[in-house]
Amino acid sequence: MRTGRAQAYELEYLKSDYIPLDASLKADLATLKDKLQGEFSVQARSDDDSKWIVVADPVTAPVSTWLYERKGRRLTRLFTARPELEGAPLVTMHPQEIKSRDGLTLVSYLSLPKGAEPRPGAGGARAARPVPMVLLVHGGPWGRDGYGYNGYHQWLANRGYAVLSVNFRGSTGFGKGFIPKGDLEWGRKMHDDLLDAVDWAVKNGVTTRDKVAIMGGSYGGYATLAGMTFTPTTFACGVDMVGPSNLFTLLETIPPYWESGKQQFYKRMSDPATEDGRALLKARSPLNFADKIVRPLLIGQGANDPRVNVRESDQIVAAMNAKKIPVTYVVFPDEGHGFARPVNSIAFNAVTENFLAQCLGGRAEAIGGALQPSTAQVKQGAEFVPGLGGQSPVLKGGL
Repeated sequence: MRTGRAQAYELEYLKSDYIPLDASLKADLATLKDKLQGEFSVQARSDDDSKWIVVADPVTAPVSTWLYERKGRRLTRLFTARPELEGAPLVTMHPQEIKSRDGLTLVSYLSLPKGAEPRPGAGGARAARPVPMVLLVHGGPWGRDGYGYNGYHQWLANRGYAVLSVNFRGSTGFGKGFIPKGDLEWGRKMHDDLLDAVDWAVKNGVTTRDKVAIMGGSYGGYATLAGMTFTPTTFACGVDMVGPSNLFTLLETIPPYWESGKQQFYKRMSDPATEDGRALLKARSPLNFADKIVRPLLIGQGANDPRVNVRESDQIVAAMNAKKIPVTYVVFPDEGHGFARPVNSIAFNAVTENFLAQCLGGRAEAIGGALQPSTAQVKQGAEFVPGLGGQSPVLKGGL
């Protein structure tokens, strides 16, 4: 019977959890929590509510879909989303609460490679030994990292890196008060939160200060460029994917279908129509500090990106060229905001892991022919990534 009344709600903090409001569901939700490893979500229910479709994410195994029969509380696995991951050496994700320098609680997620997992009883904050680390920054910035299977975490952990994702101020999902704490703080307090997370990782023996890379897409790409310019010796290297370098031109190229949200951008970032706003945008644009870059940088960009125009990457690469600062720049002419085509994603990941191996010392598979099926154009800097210099069919010369 449909009553129109809420029966349960889902709360997501460190992990997600169903909170029953209807006593008749309490035992069912408890059964699913007990029997399914990791997290689960109820995707569908039969009209008579006797059967549910449930998706389970154990993190250390691929996501699977189950039939749950309430009578007898019986679970039957229907299928696995990615059967090729069955038996793969996937690692656990450890939720963490990290304190910022001004007292905010930053919900974060740490994955550790095999061999560096916590000692028994030590908890996820204590690695068995320090390893190189990748600080993986989410985009948005008005979004959040969450608990669950994460392909980037698993891939990088497999290559020997600790991976830390931080919900810095301005991230969503932590109450109305947390988002505006990021207002006008691009490249400042939002960046300080990332630095505080690195300090936490060093203090807790996850990594050493000289073996931390910063990596991300969209806002995460901006954070990478901010790390390379505003704190140039903090990170061993950076990987920027479709990140803005110039906040003026980023706001100028907001696509027409985002027009209604322009004022929101101005409130969160700064208003270019005011003198103070222009000064702030200039001070927070990594492009204006490109001469400060002293650590290796890899940039990946889609030529058809409607959100972060290709000019954002072109500009900072040109500024680095003017100062004779090395950079590796890969453009995909058939991609937009991120790399959607699998062959392009594989190609950029192949470049990335060889780039990271060069500066952090992790494991990497030889690039070989990984770029051949892709549309990758290595605009410059092939000589800085092992195995990339021989990819002559995709070397397109300068900008």
